[in-house]
Amino acid sequence: MSFKSLLAAWSAEQKPAKTRETYDVNLRLDDAARLHALADLFPDVDRERIITDLLSEALDQLEAAIPYQQGSKVIQEDDQGDPIYEDVGLTPRFIELARKHRETLG
Repeated sequence: MSFKSLLAAWSAEQKPAKTRETYDVNLRLDDAARLHALADLFPDVDRERIITDLLSEALDQLEAAIPYQQGSKVIQEDDQGDPIYEDVGLTPRFIELARKHRETLG
């Protein structure tokens, strides 16, 4: 979901599923001020939802930014028959750990 999609979702008030676990954080002053400004712009969307959606988008972008690190094992071929090598960087480990934690948190 992009930030533009978040704005559209907040306008439409679509509610995603949540975990039972909560996280207590202290925001930087400027971030808190911007959070309150967003809450003022979207009065039907509570601050927790805004924080949750922003964090989700940031994590999606962070995962996408993790660099691909080519391994030596060919895992498949592309449409032209060229080899596609496994990713031995942080991405596979991150995905595996996130999957494991999703099972325990859900």
